[in-house]
Amino acid sequence: MKVLLISANTLTVPYPVYPLGLDYIVDAIATDHQVKIADMNDIEDYDSLGKIINDFSPDIIGISLRNIDNTDRRDPKGFIGSYRELVMALRNHSKAPLILGGSGFTIFPDEFMQALEADYGIIGEGERLPLLLDAITNKEDISGIPGVITRDKDGLLPAPWDNSFTRSFDADNSHVQFYLKRGGMLNLQTKRGCNFRCIYCTYPHIEGKKMRLVPPEEVAKTAVRLQDAGAKYLFITDSIFNSNYPHSIEVARAFMKAGVSVPWGAFLAPTNPPQDYYQIMADAGLAHVEFGTDSLSNDVLASYGKPFRVNHVLNAHKSAIDAGLYVLHYFLLGGPGEDNDSLNETLSNIDKLDKTVLFFFCGMRIYPYTALYDIAVKEGQISRSQSIMGPVFYESTLISSNEIIHRVEEQTKERTNWIIASGRDNTAEILSRMYTRGHHGPLWEHLIQ
Repeated sequence: MKVLLISANTLTVPYPVYPLGLDYIVDAIATDHQVKIADMNDIEDYDSLGKIINDFSPDIIGISLRNIDNTDRRDPKGFIGSYRELVMALRNHSKAPLILGGSGFTIFPDEFMQALEADYGIIGEGERLPLLLDAITNKEDISGIPGVITRDKDGLLPAPWDNSFTRSFDADNSHVQFYLKRGGMLNLQTKRGCNFRCIYCTYPHIEGKKMRLVPPEEVAKTAVRLQDAGAKYLFITDSIFNSNYPHSIEVARAFMKAGVSVPWGAFLAPTNPPQDYYQIMADAGLAHVEFGTDSLSNDVLASYGKPFRVNHVLNAHKSAIDAGLYVLHYFLLGGPGEDNDSLNETLSNIDKLDKTVLFFFCGMRIYPYTALYDIAVKEGQISRSQSIMGPVFYESTLISSNEIIHRVEEQTKERTNWIIASGRDNTAEILSRMYTRGHHGPLWEHLIQ
């Protein structure tokens, strides 16, 4: 069977993201099927996509839906319209059954199925696709396949994929060159699952709460393959790289042993690190630390379900700086418990973070299957019958989002290291120019003050 896998994501702010999930799906199905990847970041227009379809003549088309919207409360943009256009273009060239999947789809499966008039959907991890393909080939009932749905059949989130998950990476695929020429960043996973309890986060729903660790030697082997393919920078896509300190240390040591020489970055929690942790990471090539800090008010951190407090943030920050790393902090303001005093506390404590870049998101996106969703329902901000695909943002009952945005905008004046949201289109244009000139990596270190 010929299977065309499409990455629908075209969001390049703050930088293009390689469609890692499709590599895992290719590995799962390539033994029994002929597979081709079409990355919409790498395709000029729908006519070019049509030529790919006509040349390949797929029996099945799978679409990975990574993003639902841009999560920017100041200028919210949903992507369902562009996904509809994509599906219309596909239908103009092929009558092959359409299968939806991806992290965004797993959050809103029924809504996407109806809006895009798809034939099938896979909730959760895409490694279940071979089961669906076999059922389609053999004209068997799909009702027993966990996570598979149709427009007429709802489905529950299946248990996390317990089988090993391995990746197929082909450096000769055209879309690989797209990312190598625009920042040189490729990515990899060291684990799936998240056992943190942050009230707004969808990772535990998408990947499960149980951590499933990739053997460090396997991670390092993949890193070398990406490096040999021309990657100038690697980003680890784990929800939280240091959620398992021993495993992350073993990954770093495996990198050193395998000869990984390109710099890399990761998203980390500012919890108290083991002694010399960030120095070990730096020795292994870690260059950029992106902390999901959210707030510098202990009351708000507790309200958000964070496993750290302000003193932990300051300790982690200092440890990373002392190791010579570039450090960035993400703040998520305006969630439950945020008020004028907590905002003052956060903005005041920020002065204790030296040599860093700060990204501020003012407004907390409400997603189903999260504690924030239940809080918003209880407070009457949304109803359970209401669609929140919109997007819909939580509004603190103690301070308005507009007041928060105003306060942060006042603080950002003449501070190039304070960025509201992801910097919008002007940031993408600057990065694009720098990538053209041969720079690589995330590049936010140039904003550090």
